[in-house]
Amino acid sequence: MTKVKTRYKCKNCGYISASYLGRCPNCGAWNQFEQETQEVKKVSTKATASRLMTATGNNEPVKLGTVKAKKEQRVVTPYEELNRVLGGGIVPGSLVLIGGDPGIGKSTLMLQISSNLAQGHKVLYVSGEESANQIKMRADRLGLGQSNILLYPETNMDNIREQINDLKPEFLVIDSIQTMNEPSLDSMVGSASQVREVTSELMKIAKNDQITVFVIGHVTKEGAIAGPKILEHMVDTVLYFEGDGHHSYRILRSVKNRFGAANEIGMFEMQNEGLSEVTNPSAIFLDERLPNSTGSAIVVSLEGTRPLMADIQALVTPTAFGYAKRTTSGLDYNRVALLLAVLEKRGNLMLQNQDAFLTATGGIKLNEPAIDLAIAMAVASSYKNQEIPATDCFVGEIGLTGEVRRVNRIEARIKEAQKVGFKRIFIPKHNLTSKIKNNSEIEVIGVASLPQTLKLVFG
Repeated sequence: MTKVKTRYKCKNCGYISASYLGRCPNCGAWNQFEQETQEVKKVSTKATASRLMTATGNNEPVKLGTVKAKKEQRVVTPYEELNRVLGGGIVPGSLVLIGGDPGIGKSTLMLQISSNLAQGHKVLYVSGEESANQIKMRADRLGLGQSNILLYPETNMDNIREQINDLKPEFLVIDSIQTMNEPSLDSMVGSASQVREVTSELMKIAKNDQITVFVIGHVTKEGAIAGPKILEHMVDTVLYFEGDGHHSYRILRSVKNRFGAANEIGMFEMQNEGLSEVTNPSAIFLDERLPNSTGSAIVVSLEGTRPLMADIQALVTPTAFGYAKRTTSGLDYNRVALLLAVLEKRGNLMLQNQDAFLTATGGIKLNEPAIDLAIAMAVASSYKNQEIPATDCFVGEIGLTGEVRRVNRIEARIKEAQKVGFKRIFIPKHNLTSKIKNNSEIEVIGVASLPQTLKLVFG
């Protein structure tokens, strides 16, 4: 016997209530509850235990010491940038969520990856937004028209499950999760409840059948993946495809990864033939620097385990009004405001009547504390109208008292700066060891405070 049950779910956090509420007691959001009806089927205890045993291999508690850990046999793709972001390759049976702005290249990326995987594996590409003819036209444009990908334009999850049971693919691509429909729910397609239930079903398919599932998700104007936040907690890996229409470069960033390090990035360039890998992003971000320019400082940032050279530029000009303007692009606004206050208090720079505009060139976003010293040097260079030597770079976190604090993985940062061709690197004094000083071909200068660094650079 089936029973129809009516309940209300918060679209923001997934909280369930028996009646409609104006404000969610769990997350505090207003007017986020939506009504949904669901057919509840009684399932026997034996059937439930059988299903659990299939999914986990054991339905009884076991001691952790007796569990034998099995190393994941990863599928290595031809894209080294993708392998790095995933932690060394694709883990069979994993659920990967890829989010990004509309038109950023998510479908193009997945079509290229699927085409490479289809050379030795069975790949099912489920499209809820495009017809097979549209996908074929894009594949021809990318030179992938003769691929062995199995296309299936469908949005009904019942039909998709039937095809998965019949074809038994090794890889499944869902484009996109917001277009999939679970017929057992009466809620609208793309709603929070639909997205959550479809993702839950895909997780069961991935774990029970050992099928690797790639899910494409839309991103809202706030930059979060559309749907409840619980969606990101359900999947194994969350990747964001970043970039903008004014630059051809795209960044694939790992936000969550149960099988590798988070915050890893992979660089791609959008061309007429599709996405191509960028193996040396540091050179790309630095090749357009103007000689003898003020307000520019180079930082060795760390994205996951990958050191990356980036150019931070600052423009400081007298304000025409009583309130100084602060504008940032690719940098955290609050962090920049804090550093400007430290520069004024500890570095004796009168910035309260100066407009400050800062950016990380190339469309990249930098948010780690180790970029503080480079930001301060770029602002000081523009304010003093003195250039920083083109062969100098900076690494270090700045505290409120003006001290330069230690950062992690300093050896990798120094090695990257040396590889690109820099002659001097300023690092925190507490990171400077005799091993680094003796083994580095680049001149390593340890600094303890912001005033000391300003004196060494500008005299």
